[in-house]
Amino acid sequence: MTKKKRWPFRIYPIQFIALGFGGIILLGGLLLTLPVFTRTGEGTPFIDALFTATSATCVTGLTTLTTSEHWNIGGQLIILVLIEVGGLGFMMMPFIFFAIMKKKVGLLTRIILQESLNLDSLSGVMRLMYYIFRFALGFQLLGAVLLAFDFIPTYGVVKGLWYSIFHSISAFCNAGFDLFGDSLVGFQDNAYVLLVISSLIIAGGLGFIVWQDLMNYKKTKKLSLHSKLALTVSLSLLVIGTLVFYVSESGGRYIVAGSSPLDRFANMLFMSVTARTAGYFSVDYGNVSQAGILFTIVLMFIGGTPGSTAGGLKTTTFGVLLVQTISMLKGREHAEAFRRTIRPSVVSRALTLFFITLSLCIGVTMLMSVTEILPRFRGIEYLLFETFSAFGTVGLTMGLTPSLSIMGKLLIIGLMYIGRVGILTVGFSLTMRLTKGNSGHYKLPEESVMIG
Repeated sequence: MTKKKRWPFRIYPIQFIALGFGGIILLGGLLLTLPVFTRTGEGTPFIDALFTATSATCVTGLTTLTTSEHWNIGGQLIILVLIEVGGLGFMMMPFIFFAIMKKKVGLLTRIILQESLNLDSLSGVMRLMYYIFRFALGFQLLGAVLLAFDFIPTYGVVKGLWYSIFHSISAFCNAGFDLFGDSLVGFQDNAYVLLVISSLIIAGGLGFIVWQDLMNYKKTKKLSLHSKLALTVSLSLLVIGTLVFYVSESGGRYIVAGSSPLDRFANMLFMSVTARTAGYFSVDYGNVSQAGILFTIVLMFIGGTPGSTAGGLKTTTFGVLLVQTISMLKGREHAEAFRRTIRPSVVSRALTLFFITLSLCIGVTMLMSVTEILPRFRGIEYLLFETFSAFGTVGLTMGLTPSLSIMGKLLIIGLMYIGRVGILTVGFSLTMRLTKGNSGHYKLPEESVMIG
């Protein structure tokens, strides 16, 4: 009796996630090369189609081609589908299939769902998936209705509805793709639209687990440490960001010329919100002050909350580092916040993420300083802005994206992919087979090292 041959390569759940995103990006890129999806009827170069597909799936918003001018309704629809799939997580698609077919979800699928949502256990995975689906659908529908009140009178019923749906999904998924050609610069004097878009961005970037905690608060009367930390950091960055931009962009000249105080405040608030991985902009970042550019880079690097549509280092990671720093300055041995002690393993993970992600962004910036030719009046801030925007899946640019070289585009594609999937997910998926069985359960002798 002959033994049945087994597939020599084992795919782990974390590798499935990394490969899944890569497969969707490749499929989207191939579709967008077809002439049938462009306004001119000509095919799109593969590198630009791949860049667009990566930006949409990784909900970034950086584009080498103007979405409204290059793609027809079919191409825009493909981009919108990629945004939805990438924003909610590609594992939402098989979940919907199982729900429609009323089939039982297997253990392997549950494990993959757990990994994709970054959960500690399998308990409640399916309930959370149902909640994410209903919450996302409901919020996007509400956003489309609110935007329709402004867009339909301006653009007509059909175009107004399409614009409302597209920008509601794009804003909630923190994607930043627009159909206006200049993002939301034309809405500088429209506080209503800016506030609706801001609300959608915040809702998508806050995290589904946090929203579930908030919805259940009336019944449970408590919030998890994760939710408390995420809400505290998010609110603090929102308020501080608005104040910083209001001060830095009001020194003798306003970048929102001729606006009323309300519209000016809405724009400053929008700058604070959109820098946290959204990608829409209502002002020309080429005219933003150096202080404003630097602070935007910091916000882009921090990003949104884990388990959301946002990218970046993440608010809770940044929060853990702050808590550890404050606790150490107070002479405490452990990181303590909200009358709880954060596990040392979580602190170590946060420190590792911070070091790797910052090193990655700086390294790519150095490479791009070699591959990209900048005019004399453009400094390193253009490259830093582009790099941190790609990693944070933000989508803001100072005008560099359309002029990127092929190597520059490939570097930004890689950063957008890592920023959305997660640098640890990508790293573990590449090294898991190499490290499997070699970790050991022993501890080497300790020795002190002088610090500071």
